[in-house]
Amino acid sequence: MNILVTGCNGQLGNALQLLQPSYANHTFYNTDIQQSADGVVNYSQLDITDDVAVESFVKECRIDGIINCAAYTAVDKAQSDVELCTKLNSTAPHILACAAERIGAWLIQVSTDYVFNGEHHVPYREDDETCPNSVYGMTKLEGERRAMESCPHTMIIRTAWLYSEFGRNFVKTMISLGRTKDELGVIFDQIGSPTYATDLATAIMAAVDKGVPSGIFHFSNEGAISWYDFTKAIHRIAGITTCKVNPLHTYEYPTPAARPHYSVLDKTKIKNALGIKIPYWEDSLAICIQHICAEER
Repeated sequence: MNILVTGCNGQLGNALQLLQPSYANHTFYNTDIQQSADGVVNYSQLDITDDVAVESFVKECRIDGIINCAAYTAVDKAQSDVELCTKLNSTAPHILACAAERIGAWLIQVSTDYVFNGEHHVPYREDDETCPNSVYGMTKLEGERRAMESCPHTMIIRTAWLYSEFGRNFVKTMISLGRTKDELGVIFDQIGSPTYATDLATAIMAAVDKGVPSGIFHFSNEGAISWYDFTKAIHRIAGITTCKVNPLHTYEYPTPAARPHYSVLDKTKIKNALGIKIPYWEDSLAICIQHICAEER
């Protein structure tokens, strides 16, 4: 199959690229609009908010499927940058879905736990009522709906707390702060499940291999934890012993965008549909930190 990957320079896009050599039966068209961190251009530039450009690209390359990893993910900045956030998170999925539908292709649209308000106390299922309380969450939910309306063969994968060896993310930030600060305060009353980008990429490729199912699915690593406990685990695994981590209430660290207090996702549906087992969050965290430390040597 010819597969278009958008947002290839992001965390998930980079993770997918690492897996691609193992899928020689597919041809991947990795695209982005932003330059990669190392300045190396090994991808095609594609503006997914340009419907003419997208239409031309998918036809010319005879695309069979699209994996949309591109998104506006600056959650707090989105509160004041509504236009661009909407363009990337809602309009772009619609454009990709329309293009996919016209050529008979499938679409995998990556979404977020922010479509929920976080008031649950049990893991969120795919059919639970959505109620985003941030611009980011609202635009991602709108992107889900527009994609599914425009292309029935769309798989929505909601994920949460994504991290990796690539780019800027919570794990790398906590390692950096732990090495440079004597003391650190981290939220303890927000509970979720971290997601290692490589595990999500592996699940996506399992869907491609088995035949992309339509509908909404949830994916994160197994287990549940607070940001505070996550940070403690990061420091322990990374061998950081000189930084004291203190628990903070959410109200002690105000942000422009509200965060879900509880956003654990129920993964039963995707595990059954794809026949996969999902790694425990701490096992995947250890693998990621091992890679991060190896790159620093």
